[in-house]
Amino acid sequence: MLQSILLQIQSVAPVETAAKPEIEDLSILEILMKGGPIMIPIVFLSVAAVAIFIERFLYIKNASKVDPYMLESVKEKIKEGKLEEAKSICNMAPGSTARVFSKALNRLGSPIRDIESIMENMSTIEVNRMEKNLGLLAAIAAIAPMFGFLGTVVGMIKSFYNISIANDISIGIIAGGIYEKMVTSASGLLIGVLAYIMYTYLNHKIDRVVATLEDNSIDFLDTLYKPAR
Repeated sequence: MLQSILLQIQSVAPVETAAKPEIEDLSILEILMKGGPIMIPIVFLSVAAVAIFIERFLYIKNASKVDPYMLESVKEKIKEGKLEEAKSICNMAPGSTARVFSKALNRLGSPIRDIESIMENMSTIEVNRMEKNLGLLAAIAAIAPMFGFLGTVVGMIKSFYNISIANDISIGIIAGGIYEKMVTSASGLLIGVLAYIMYTYLNHKIDRVVATLEDNSIDFLDTLYKPAR
């Protein structure tokens, strides 16, 4: 009896295990394309943020240039009464400090208060030039996550629509909408965070330029108060 049972067990064919579906490796571009049409404005905002950052970074870097030799040369020329040479040095030098000094030298002979006023006004103009388009970068930091949340809503609508059509709540039915909302949400938040970091970094650089400009302006005014040699 036992031998017949063993023979029956051995005669039963082994049950084949179900083949596991192969996991598809997706590139970053393919993952972004899964986000749907909402990814178009998000990608546009990311490109705009990078372009604004690079342009402003290069402009602020140029504006922050200060040649110590230029500062000392200008002060020496002022003390010697060689104003035209001092103006020439400022006109050839790059950076916001040189432009402010050049404008002040054109007002020499006016009351010192007028010279201080023109330097303050010129400094304000230089700061406004450095801050150009930074508002757009701040706007991108705020708008990009909103597009991500919009993608979340669209993905949920898509999921519920598929459920209503198929009358089924299986994972295969709702996966497409969930995938779309996750991609758009992550992309929008990532672009928003990066844009805010770039905005903060550029503002920090502007603050440093302004501090340097104020120090140099005070030193310049002290030189004007001193009598010529």
